[in-house]
Amino acid sequence: MGRKPVSEEEHAAKKAKIKAARDRMMAEKIGEKGLIIVHTGPGKGKSSSGFGMILRCIAHGMPCAVVQFIKGAWDTGERRLLTEHFGDLCQFHAMGEGFTWETQNRARDIAAAEAGWEKAKELIRDPSIRMVLLDEINIALRYEYLDIEAVIAFLREEKPEMTHVVLTGRNAAEGLIEAADLVTEMTLVKHPFRAGIKAQAGVEY
Repeated sequence: MGRKPVSEEEHAAKKAKIKAARDRMMAEKIGEKGLIIVHTGPGKGKSSSGFGMILRCIAHGMPCAVVQFIKGAWDTGERRLLTEHFGDLCQFHAMGEGFTWETQNRARDIAAAEAGWEKAKELIRDPSIRMVLLDEINIALRYEYLDIEAVIAFLREEKPEMTHVVLTGRNAAEGLIEAADLVTEMTLVKHPFRAGIKAQAGVEY
């Protein structure tokens, strides 16, 4: 048995009620603050989402910066776009030397992560920079290339009030999730890699 058709008047009344409730809710949201944002989980899209936010900042004329902790050796589309076309608004620092299984040198990985974190702190401390993306920092934290407690303490104590910091990478630490204002977990449902499809330009990088 099919559903009873809804008249235009009923539809309009229902939507008006929803809009009124939404408007009341939005009227109560008047605060602004710099957010600690975490993109984590096994699914694809963590870095892509972070770079989407960086592009929004650029569109609004807001100075921003990127520090890449792992994919520094990759010639990515994001890196090309930002450095070649938006270098006046977005600083880009590729600090990593590749994934940990590529370098096979823990001391070198730690040194690269520490250099990345020092650059990140410098950028975050600059109140003129409105957003800093710490791409794949969660991987560096997971492998203990950086001290998670020191990172959390810095974000809580030294981040300027209106600066947004985005941290990406799977396996985000519980302490970081607790300290964050906004956390999104990407869920893996299906990925072409499992069917023998390699990483492709425009999709993965």
